[in-house]
Amino acid sequence: MKRKFLFIFIFIFLGHSVYSEDIEEFSQNPDYGDTIIDCLSGQPSTLIPMLASDSASHGVAGFIFNGLVKYDTDLTITGDLAESWVVSEDGLEITFNLRKGVKWHDGVEFTADDVKFGFETIINENTLTAYKEDYLQVKKVEVIDKYTFRVNYEKPFAPALSTWGSLVVLPKHLLEGKDITKVDFARNPVGMGPFKFSKWVAGQEVVLTSNHNYFDGRPYLDRYIYRIIPDSATRFMELKAGGVDQMGLSALQYRKQTTTSYFKENFQKFKYPTFNYTYMGFNLKHPWFKDRMVRQAIGYAIDKKEIIKGVLFGLGNPATGPYVPNTWPYNPDVKKYNYNPEKAKSLLEEAGWKDTNGDGFLDKEGKLFEFTILTNMGNSYRIKTASIIQWRLKKIGIKVNIRILEWSSFINEFIDKKRFEVVLLGWSIGLDPDQYDIWHSSKTKEKEFNFVSYKNQEVDVLLEKGRRTFDIEERKKYYFKLQEILAEDAPYIFLYVPDSLPIVHSRFKGIKPEPIGIGYNIHKWYVPAGLQRHKFKE
Repeated sequence: MKRKFLFIFIFIFLGHSVYSEDIEEFSQNPDYGDTIIDCLSGQPSTLIPMLASDSASHGVAGFIFNGLVKYDTDLTITGDLAESWVVSEDGLEITFNLRKGVKWHDGVEFTADDVKFGFETIINENTLTAYKEDYLQVKKVEVIDKYTFRVNYEKPFAPALSTWGSLVVLPKHLLEGKDITKVDFARNPVGMGPFKFSKWVAGQEVVLTSNHNYFDGRPYLDRYIYRIIPDSATRFMELKAGGVDQMGLSALQYRKQTTTSYFKENFQKFKYPTFNYTYMGFNLKHPWFKDRMVRQAIGYAIDKKEIIKGVLFGLGNPATGPYVPNTWPYNPDVKKYNYNPEKAKSLLEEAGWKDTNGDGFLDKEGKLFEFTILTNMGNSYRIKTASIIQWRLKKIGIKVNIRILEWSSFINEFIDKKRFEVVLLGWSIGLDPDQYDIWHSSKTKEKEFNFVSYKNQEVDVLLEKGRRTFDIEERKKYYFKLQEILAEDAPYIFLYVPDSLPIVHSRFKGIKPEPIGIGYNIHKWYVPAGLQRHKFKE
């Protein structure tokens, strides 16, 4: 999931930094040309941001589309399509002053009408999107003039400014009067970003080309190609063979397989904390997982330290809730599910699960305690984690099966339709702590994010209060309490927060790692003329 930007921001990394190896500035006068070849573990589902819930789709669309605001390198909000904005004293009105002369990739000028059109599209009842809720908070929008857009809220809404990021700006001249869920635009988009869509070969690649008229300066690279390679080992072989220039390394690849002189001479490695976590989620409509005691027992049966050591090679931290460590909304004092198989067995026995026939597996009312974990191909972390969980749960008498699915099928046919018992997935989270879309009991419909069907009235109240105040300390109280309840209810087993481990070929210069990562300034990356590999003519 791609989450939101933030409105009021206080963020602290305690003892964390962005780490890189062998970054070298090559030229004071960057050259134009060359192609960067990246890779995706799964096929994008759509290239319309407001319809996409997967990271592959947002990763590609992020280079094609812009929002009114975006993250700056220090993780504060800065302008994107908006040059500036004014927020009223009561926080109920934002007036955006838009950039002038910005053009869509087809040459038509961007105006405030495109923002209004995008807003009206996302709130339309026929638009199935998990991001609708934030925009339903809006009382009124107005196009003041061609370059001025104003929005009014009924009640204070803390994430207000952040929501005008990358989701809601669409070309009115191309989509007006059309159903965006049925048009070719999802596979042939027109944006204003640094790269223009060129082609999409299903199951193989997505090709983007340089937007020479990009308002923040023409990108130095001529093309950005995503190859779709589900298997991590295959991606790594392609990296070594020169078939790709960039990928996210697995922990094993980072620790063991990229320490040779070849990699040190030819690649740049980076390591920084991520804004995501991996979890095991229960279908709470399943009769077995309606029992909180059962969910807690499974939590005690899983050794998170074992997973971090064995799967992440120590490149990550245990997750205890829906916020990552060292961020201001993170509560370090919630209930911990430290590995305790005897506690797990005791809870399961109390819940009525016993080995009545001596076969080593638990049963209840004649039914074997057996379930299937669904996860996606192309993510070696999740697959290995599922295997460790399978082995650990067998130790306490639970039979676990693992089913690995192609990403788009996993989301569209299983997650959206709630055809699962247990899933192993991850969330990418924004810097604002509002998680209404994931945990509120009203967000359980198809294409919405509370697909585990979690319902807790107190949590609903806390989520509502948290988004209605701008006071950081007040918000902190609400979100700390939220984490305490989630830890007790255990709708998820929060597993780990991995480090991000990208690697990029050393011919690419201009990479400046920041807390936000490395891709924020992609249009400033370049390859010196003498090192360029690919020629491209438009």
